[in-house]
Amino acid sequence: MPNRNDLSKSLTALDQDSTLIAVIEMSQLSWLVGALVPGLEREPVKKQVPDAEALLRLLQRWRDEAVKAGRVIKRICVAFEAGRDGFWLARWLRGRGMEAYVIHASSIPVQREHRRAKTDRLDVGLLKRAFLGWLRGEAKHCSMVAIPTLAQEDAKRPSRERENLVGECSRIVNRMKATLIRLGIRGFNVKLRQAAERLGGLRTPEGEGLPPNTLVELEREMARLDFLKAQIKAIELARLERLERAPAEGAHAMVLLLAKVRGIGIETADMLVHEVLGRNLRDRRAVARYGGITGSPDESGTKRREKGLARAGNARVRRAMIQLAWRWLMFQKDSALAQWYGERTADARGATRKTMIVALARKLLIALWRLVTAGQLPVGVVLQPAP
Repeated sequence: MPNRNDLSKSLTALDQDSTLIAVIEMSQLSWLVGALVPGLEREPVKKQVPDAEALLRLLQRWRDEAVKAGRVIKRICVAFEAGRDGFWLARWLRGRGMEAYVIHASSIPVQREHRRAKTDRLDVGLLKRAFLGWLRGEAKHCSMVAIPTLAQEDAKRPSRERENLVGECSRIVNRMKATLIRLGIRGFNVKLRQAAERLGGLRTPEGEGLPPNTLVELEREMARLDFLKAQIKAIELARLERLERAPAEGAHAMVLLLAKVRGIGIETADMLVHEVLGRNLRDRRAVARYGGITGSPDESGTKRREKGLARAGNARVRRAMIQLAWRWLMFQKDSALAQWYGERTADARGATRKTMIVALARKLLIALWRLVTAGQLPVGVVLQPAP
C-alpha cells in the first residue's frame, strides 16, 4: 500500500544522473513528450501520435542515448495531467516497470498575466519543472492524483450512470411541463403511470384538444421517460443483488454499514463509499478538502473575508453531502451534530442557516469517514430498525 502522504511530494530520494524524467502534454490528436535525459545537454521534445507503444519506443530510445553517454538508468519516471484520457496510460506504463504519475491539473502554479503565452511546448516545460520539484521531495510544486485500479473505476459507474439518467428524466419532465404550460394547461402530472393515456383527454382553455404534432411529441417524451425509469430500476436492482450476493466483498461492507444509519439510503451510501470514503485519505482535513466543502479565505493585511466554498474537490460528494445534511436534521434530530447545528442557528436568519449547513455537511462527512474506517459511530445516531 502507498504511504498516505505520498501525493503532495515524493518520498523516494531522486538521483537525477540515473533517472529519466518525462512528461506528456496530451490532446486528442497528438501527444507532446518532453524529457530530461541524463548525459544529454539538450532537453528533447517529441511530438507523436497518441499511441502507448510509440511512447514506449521513444522512452527506450532516450534510455539508450543516456547509456551511450555513460549513464546507468535505474528509474524512468513519467507524468501527465489528469484529463479526458483518464488513468489507463499510467496503469499501462506501471505494468511495464516504469513509474507513472498523474498530476492534479489545478495544483500546478501558472503565471497570472492577463494575456500570457500558452502553447504545448510551454506547458511541457511547466509540467517538467513541477514534476522535477515533486520528485525532489519539495512541497507545493504540484500534487498527484491517486491512480485507481480498473475495478475501482468500474465500481463508480453505476452511481454515476444513475445520476445522469435521473438528470435526463428531470429534463424530459421539465420539457413536457413547459410544452403543456405553453398551451395553458397546468396541474397535469406527467409522471403518473397513466399520464400517456390521459393526454388525449386534455383540453386547452379554449376547449380544444392537444394539437396533433404536440400530442405525438409528448407521447414520445413519455416513452423515453418510461425507458429511462426502467434503466434506473435495473441499476438499483443490480446493486442490491451484488450486495446480497457478497456482503463482505470489497467496499460492500462499508456500503451496508452506512446504509444502517437512518437517513442514509443505499444509493447515497454507495456513492459516498466509491467516491470518497473508500479512498486512502490522509486525515480529516484531506477528507473535507476532497469533498469540496472547505472554505476559501481571502486575507491580506487587515482584510479578512471568506469567499465561500473552494469547490476544488469532488462535485458529486459536495452536492450529496449538502443534501444529506438537510436530511440529517430530519432523521437524526437527537444526534450531537444536529444539536450542534440547532444551537448555532436557533436565532439565525436564512443566510446563516445555509452557511452553517455547509459546516454541518463537512462535520458529517468526517464523522462518516471515521465510521467506515475506525468504526466510530457518531454520538446520538439512530440506526435503521432491523428488517
